Parts: sequence; C-alpha cells; structure tokens
Amino acid sequence: MLTDKEKATFEALPKKYVVDVLRKMGAKHFTMEVLEEDIRLGAPVNEDGTINMWNYSAWLYDCGYLKGGIR
Repeated sequence: MLTDKEKATFEALPKKYVVDVLRKMGAKHFTMEVLEEDIRLGAPVNEDGTINMWNYSAWLYDCGYLKGGIR
C-alpha cells in the first residue's frame, strides 16, 4: 500500500505536505492555520481535499501574496 507521500503529486498534494513544502522553500510564517484561512478565503482545493500547487500558487499571486504583498 502506498503512503500519502508516495501518492502525492504537485497536482494533488495533501495539506500537511503543502505546509512542509512552502516552509522548506522559505515561507517560515506558513502554517496549517494559514492554509486553512486561505481555503476559507477561496483558495482552490481539489474535490478530494488535496491542493493543486499550480492552482494555489496562481491564486496566491492573484491575491498579491507573491508580489511582496499581504502577508
């Protein structure tokens, strides 16, 4: 049986791995609470609850987060 990590792809990443990836890339402020708030504010989520990092990154950019922005 495959583990969550083995099943994970950039198009379908479990939330806990989204947090891990972004923190390892330098977003030290990023937590599960931040991700959940983003989802509440309209961040895209796959039907199975995973995150497509391409779509989430585009959403962050559109919101200004990646332009030196809101956070």
